[in-house]
Amino acid sequence: MFDFLVQNQIYIVLIIVIIIWLGLMIYLLNLEKKVKELENKLYSREKKGEELK
Repeated sequence: MFDFLVQNQIYIVLIIVIIIWLGLMIYLLNLEKKVKELENKLYSREKKGEELK
């Protein structure tokens, strides 16, 4: 097992980098979803004429 890791270090690094990128993508997509929801709430309040607090 150790020999496999030593001989294929580049693949191990590649897998780790891909996992990090996937995590960042998921985080950013969730953040975008929350921002859109807040924008929609803000737009609906402005449309109704309510003041922001």
